[in-house]
Amino acid sequence: MTDSFQLRDYQRDAVAATLNHFRNSDEPAVIVLPTGAGKSLVIAELARLARRKIMVLAHVKELVEQNHNKYLNYGLEGGIYSAGLKQKQSHYQVTFASVQSVARNLRDFATEHSLVIIDECHRISDDENSQYQQIFTQLREYNPRLKLLGLTATPYRMGMGWIYRYHYRGFCRSSESRPFEHCIYELPLQYMIKRGFLTPPNMVDAPIAQYDFSALNANRFGHYAEAEVNQLLVRHPRVTRAICEQIVELAAERCGVMVFAATVRHAHEICSYLPEKETALITGDTAHAERDQLISRFKTRQIKYLVNVAVLTTGFDAPHVDFIALLRPTQSVSLFQQIVGRGLRLAEGKRDCLVMDYAGNGFDLFSPEVGQPKPDSSSVPVQVFCPVCEFANIFWGKTDEEGNILEHFGRRCQGTIEGVDGSPSQDKKSQCDYRFRFKECPRCNAENDIAARHCHQCGHAIIDPDDQLKAALKLKDAMVIRCAGISLSESNSKLRVIYHDEQGEELSELFDMHNSKQRKRFNDLYGRRFGQSLQPRQFSSIEEVLAVSQLFTAPDFVVARKAGKFWRVQERIFDYQGNYRKAHQL
Repeated sequence: MTDSFQLRDYQRDAVAATLNHFRNSDEPAVIVLPTGAGKSLVIAELARLARRKIMVLAHVKELVEQNHNKYLNYGLEGGIYSAGLKQKQSHYQVTFASVQSVARNLRDFATEHSLVIIDECHRISDDENSQYQQIFTQLREYNPRLKLLGLTATPYRMGMGWIYRYHYRGFCRSSESRPFEHCIYELPLQYMIKRGFLTPPNMVDAPIAQYDFSALNANRFGHYAEAEVNQLLVRHPRVTRAICEQIVELAAERCGVMVFAATVRHAHEICSYLPEKETALITGDTAHAERDQLISRFKTRQIKYLVNVAVLTTGFDAPHVDFIALLRPTQSVSLFQQIVGRGLRLAEGKRDCLVMDYAGNGFDLFSPEVGQPKPDSSSVPVQVFCPVCEFANIFWGKTDEEGNILEHFGRRCQGTIEGVDGSPSQDKKSQCDYRFRFKECPRCNAENDIAARHCHQCGHAIIDPDDQLKAALKLKDAMVIRCAGISLSESNSKLRVIYHDEQGEELSELFDMHNSKQRKRFNDLYGRRFGQSLQPRQFSSIEEVLAVSQLFTAPDFVVARKAGKFWRVQERIFDYQGNYRKAHQL
């Protein structure tokens, strides 16, 4: 290996983490490295160390060729299997291939492989019929212990969230199955920038004009219907012109400008406002030869503005790019990070990369919101310790001026527990089952996620809260209140819980704390949720309850039925998320 391709410390660490993981486990793993961190060098080193046949997959020919070239720099030979590169070689020990070409020619890979490395692995879906899954199924027929390693800068996917379950630092990203089981190494973008390995982005929040795409509805992949976007854009031609005029003004001292348009029609409009001789347009319909020629002219700085529509977000490397202009909407944080990443590579004389978001996407490049969306603009990340495993969770929440947590919106502990059924195992983990918010199964009393429709323990159907409220509102002998709070007091040696409606209505019920069954019921309802479930307690007396009465969590709705002259509480709905308005909501 030549001196110019010596691995950096973090690249060696990523390789070591891979070797250590697969020596102890066959479970799929992912490495997270920011754009520009040199994933192709990590791939080349792993391929060099391999003793058996392996495959390196990518979704575009540019990445196939880039990964292959880095491997050749080791002085080793590897094959390319890509129709786009006009080569179909499958007899080498290491094959660099495009997903599409392999999936269409599975017969050429009817042999044993020990490892598959997937570049840009966030593209893998959970669809069993996808091209990726077809390839994995084929290769597992010849090696049931086939190992899968993914590399990506963005380990999440619209409609899915995180693409792996367990992180090596001890937290769980998902309680459901994911394409990858473990994240075995991760390098933050901030690390790369602080150490001078990447160019710092200059994110500007005050463009001269912005599009308002908020009225449009995105699909599950974060994309918008082209016809709807065009209709919106055609109503705002002055906005596009003003934006382009500002781009030209700001680009006066910039070397390379990439403009990401919303639609093909929009891209042509943008080009009409940019300097004609300095501008090129690439869309999905651009012929490959023409595309390669335009990219070459851009990289050699013969043209300054490169406008594209969803084709240069990955596998494109032009280090001199120092201005990114987003004129397209997306709800995909992964796509947003990939776009910005086009401008973060180092180049001589390059101080930063200007990023102008004219579509109001509003993502935080360094702390993307993946999983639970930010509830509102006043929410901030808060640290919440699990009462069971003591894991330090990070949830959205609200704090007072001194930083004390007023409330948080976490559901389940993200901590992981080593081993299964009490048997420690290095490659077996499970998520801590403590839930800060939960729905109780009416049959077995197991705690379930607040969105669950069936009990995870016994499979019993859990009634949807909206259906409960709808049914109760139809009954003449039922009363439903939006609970704005509760108060606790002693009444004839029993604990009285009063539920207060926002309009002044009240419902109440009694718990005999001397009776073991009623005491257990109170603790199941309120002791378990005490202090927002941060401090679950078992109360044995009325005195204990009243001493901390202000820390109990109130239900969102209370349903009662008429029993003679009185109302008897039947249901208490906690952690409600549905179509009905809660107390004090507009």
